[in-house]
Amino acid sequence: MIIIPPRDSTWVWKILHVIATLIRIFFLRLRVEGREHVPATGGCVLAINHTMGPDYVIVGYVAPRQVFYMAKAEIFGYHPWLAALVASAGAFPVQRGKGDTQAIEQAANVVRRGKIVGMFPEGTRSRSGELQRGKTGAARIAMMAQAPIVPVVVINSEPVLRDVLKFKRRPLVTVRFGEPVPCSGSIDNPEDVRRLTTQIMLGMAALLPPDRRGYYANASEVEALDRAEFQRATHDA
Repeated sequence: MIIIPPRDSTWVWKILHVIATLIRIFFLRLRVEGREHVPATGGCVLAINHTMGPDYVIVGYVAPRQVFYMAKAEIFGYHPWLAALVASAGAFPVQRGKGDTQAIEQAANVVRRGKIVGMFPEGTRSRSGELQRGKTGAARIAMMAQAPIVPVVVINSEPVLRDVLKFKRRPLVTVRFGEPVPCSGSIDNPEDVRRLTTQIMLGMAALLPPDRRGYYANASEVEALDRAEFQRATHDA
């Protein structure tokens, strides 16, 4: 399939997109579904599963709009030209080690400016490829910016770099964009934050094959665990 660079992307992003188009035939075959679910304008959050493959590159390449990811603030301090280049390539600085709240606020500001921020709610890569329990960062960003969250999954990206020198057939990588999850609840209510996080993760799970849904294989069990967790928290308080 032919994927053209997003109209809203920077010139650096467009150049990288063209380069990726030229070399991707050596790495993978692509199937993309549901791109129409990404809002044409305005800020939003992409909640992406995190496997051992180059998921952030693949999603950035196939998304209909430019996607921005968090990057260490130190990278932006080396030289102004490097900072401008990295920013144009789709990254924004985050002060690591100064608290998760500040990183979330910085990401929310990007979304408020009408941009798309890519987040990996699992936090760490899944070696098995199955969904792990989601952390609350993506939900909190969406709540602060009052923006929708689009669940996204990448399937079978693990062999892309692992097998490139083994002369195997190029893997077929599928990227699925789900219907947006509306932002609801109060960020000051931990139960609302966890509930929205679960909704996001279940949206991602629905896009995956059953054997990759992991922690979210059974929606009713997950929701029951959430309720039990908050009942314990309320009792302990």
